[in-house]
Amino acid sequence: MSNPDRAPAEVTCEHRDAEAGSPAGAGPVVLPYRDVPLGGPRAMPVRRSLPQRERSLIGAWCFVDHYGPDDVSATGGMVVPGHPHTGLQTVSWLFSGEIEHRDTTGAHALVRPGELNIMTAGNGIAHSEYSTPATTTLHGAQLWVALPEASRFTAPGFEHYAPPVTDVDGCTVLVLLGSLFGQTSPVSMHSPLVGAEVTLPAGRSLDVALDASYEHGFLCDTGTLTVETLTAKPGEIAFVSTGTRTVTLTAGDEDTRLLVLGGAPFGEQVVMWWNFIGRSHEEIVAFREQWQHEREAAARGTAPDASARYGTFPGAWDHTLPAPGLPNLRLRSRG
Repeated sequence: MSNPDRAPAEVTCEHRDAEAGSPAGAGPVVLPYRDVPLGGPRAMPVRRSLPQRERSLIGAWCFVDHYGPDDVSATGGMVVPGHPHTGLQTVSWLFSGEIEHRDTTGAHALVRPGELNIMTAGNGIAHSEYSTPATTTLHGAQLWVALPEASRFTAPGFEHYAPPVTDVDGCTVLVLLGSLFGQTSPVSMHSPLVGAEVTLPAGRSLDVALDASYEHGFLCDTGTLTVETLTAKPGEIAFVSTGTRTVTLTAGDEDTRLLVLGGAPFGEQVVMWWNFIGRSHEEIVAFREQWQHEREAAARGTAPDASARYGTFPGAWDHTLPAPGLPNLRLRSRG
């Protein structure tokens, strides 16, 4: 998914022990969201809870958009033409609806509920996402994972995995990435991560054993989610810092579904602007300029040459997204 901001702000992604006022081992805090229009003829709204001023990373998770249930007859659904990414992985997860994905590795896939789709941008990739004509209600999450220095220029790629549905103390669990509740995903990642969907029946509590070396965020999807003493509503993340070995999740008076997002503190300084993750202002400028050059060449019908970063555009694309103008300041990382 693209960041649809017309004037995207610089975001410095870094790990700080005191982010969100939560030193290691402190209790949970709730990270709010902001509403962002995604596009389409009437703008499908999404709830963006990461990054934000209080916290830019949970492990390597650097971007969380939660959307729906969205009536596509009213909003037009997901309409995201071809756009670029660098230095990250996109993690697509649906609760309802269907999305058609195309990218410049040649991958053409349908994103369906309960099936994980991961696109690795690495050195550079471009992709498009459209909800299918059969979709009436669209509901899901789009997540980004920052790639560490050792992997950020890896070759682009696309992977799919359908995790088994398991029962844990009367609750439904699907483990997407890493290990949780004795289940392990076979999907290999570039940094230590965990991701899972958990559904709690109304009023039910579930004790979750955590890797204490990880930070964790619990994204509420439906219902109300209480993590220890704090309650999150849909679109909000309950965050717990490293040093936490177990938490108790409790549903409110209706069934509650959530995503568990965790990972080892990223430990690197990165700059994120629009759809690019880099390490310096100069890199972001170069990524943007090359995208503009390649999309203009594609519009003229010129085949990409050996220096192309973003690959060969699919024939089905009739247009792509231009990059916004850079802000009138120098992008910088901090740490």
